[in-house]
Amino acid sequence: MTDATIRILQGHDKRLRGGGPWLYSNEVQMDAAAKALPPGSVVRLVAADGKAMALAHFNPHSLIAARILTRNVEVRIDAKFFARRLKRAAELRDRLFDRPFYRLVHAEADGMPGVVIDRFGDVLVVQLNSVGMNRQEEELLAAIDQVLAPRLVVLRNDSPIRSLEGLEAEVRVVRGETTGPLEVEENGLSFVCDPQGGQKTGWYYDQRDNRAFVRRLARDQRVLDVYSYAGGFALNAAAGGAREVVVVDRAESALAMAQESAGRQGVAERCSFRKQEAYAAIDDLAAARERFGLVICDPPAFVKSRKDLAAGLKGYRKLARGAAGLVAEGGFLCIASCSHNVDEASFAREVYIGIRAAGRSARMIYRGGAGPDHPIHPALPESAYLKFLAYALD
Repeated sequence: MTDATIRILQGHDKRLRGGGPWLYSNEVQMDAAAKALPPGSVVRLVAADGKAMALAHFNPHSLIAARILTRNVEVRIDAKFFARRLKRAAELRDRLFDRPFYRLVHAEADGMPGVVIDRFGDVLVVQLNSVGMNRQEEELLAAIDQVLAPRLVVLRNDSPIRSLEGLEAEVRVVRGETTGPLEVEENGLSFVCDPQGGQKTGWYYDQRDNRAFVRRLARDQRVLDVYSYAGGFALNAAAGGAREVVVVDRAESALAMAQESAGRQGVAERCSFRKQEAYAAIDDLAAARERFGLVICDPPAFVKSRKDLAAGLKGYRKLARGAAGLVAEGGFLCIASCSHNVDEASFAREVYIGIRAAGRSARMIYRGGAGPDHPIHPALPESAYLKFLAYALD
């Protein structure tokens, strides 16, 4: 239970009544008492008519002022509460996947706002991206111990989102000891990843299904994987029977992981690794008149905020134009966007304009998103962030 109460302004409870997981600062009564609450406090949200509607984490200094924890205002937000949510999340994933390699908790969609947990067997990598969950770190860790008893827990609290909550970046081991790179299993393949120094949590489980689709396109093809990171798409293509795979990334550490994984999988002789910026690599390959039966581009977010939208859309158009120019006649182009500020229709439009600018015609043959371990909150469009498009080019 909580003694702190935050009143929702008259006429501003529609979002909450419709199932929304957030309330913004202009939707609540931000009086002196509210402003004095420590960021991350658990509060009871009360409508203008006096009805208690939900418990939430409250941050008076953030645009997202309240992150809903539960509609049951009689429960206590403690380790037992988080254990119930964790157990429910784990049971869902274990129904979907044969092996414990998946996103275990996907923030609001799993009823744990601001929390991301990726599971690598008996290792968990955790991100706490809200001040409320950051404040309840010990309760969450106790719940993790109770439900999963992991060998190792790494906190990857270095997401830029934390700065919006007034939180500093940090990376630390809170349970167990690290013993080098982790092994991750995906689509029957074994990869290495770095949970402490790699990107995000060390791996991108969201592209699992899209990588499986790429594997089906790759047979007997010469493949180019741009923005490869640790080789997820590239090595799925190799497993699908690609005759040659060119792996491009600007980070030496990412290429080293991809190369080690290729060795583990027995496909290293069909792979080459190129340390270069994506656009420079595309230009150099075009100048050398290189052509590929399958080109894959999985860039980082081009649009990190609404103000970047116009420039980001032009970036996707430019990338599609350059990549399409490298596709052999009758080949395939696959391109992704993880920018939640870009809707699928706008992304598809810019990609197609880029393909046409390269002098190519195309048929879209596949549209994908994140896998089922990244559930979508129906009242939070931002949670449907990943777009993956595949085209057959003429």
